[in-house]
Amino acid sequence: MLKIGITGGIGSGKTIVCKMFEILGVPVYYADERAKWLTNNDLQLRKEIKELLGRQAYDEQGQYNRKWVAAQVFNNPELLKMLNSLIHPRVFADTDQWFLQNQDAPYILREAALMNAAGDNNDFDAVILVNAPVGIRIARTKKRDPQRSEEEIKAIMTRQKTEEQFASIANYTIINDDEHLLIPQVLELHEKLSTQA
Repeated sequence: MLKIGITGGIGSGKTIVCKMFEILGVPVYYADERAKWLTNNDLQLRKEIKELLGRQAYDEQGQYNRKWVAAQVFNNPELLKMLNSLIHPRVFADTDQWFLQNQDAPYILREAALMNAAGDNNDFDAVILVNAPVGIRIARTKKRDPQRSEEEIKAIMTRQKTEEQFASIANYTIINDDEHLLIPQVLELHEKLSTQA
């Protein structure tokens, strides 16, 4: 089984590309979604997050208080690093379990905004980059998250990899710029990866 990472900056369209692969029968692990699930459902992780950030990390309904937590760590890199050191190992353990459940698939995708090149502290065989121009990414994100200002979106972008850094880790690139057709690119890559597997 090939393990393929799929990444891209905010608004690049990673999710829509992943959904296309899922339609083709490819299992996809959504790291950010699973991280959200784990912060709410992993009791040990909840306990550790409360110890680090205080009880306000969870709202009155007992749900992870994402907005409040984001405000605490936004300008505090050290605190963000500590929070990530709690969450990331849980996500990696969860991923490993998911890999085992899907080991009969020719290849699987793990989607995440944070990613290294294949073989660089991970067991990926290759990395797919979903790429789009910055202007399009900002417009898409504003449409998807109307509560976010352009300044907020740009601030998120500055904390992610640059275009050059993303390009440097990619073995394959899918261009999602509203000009290149997505489906033929996904089908061609699916064919290639299925053959390699």
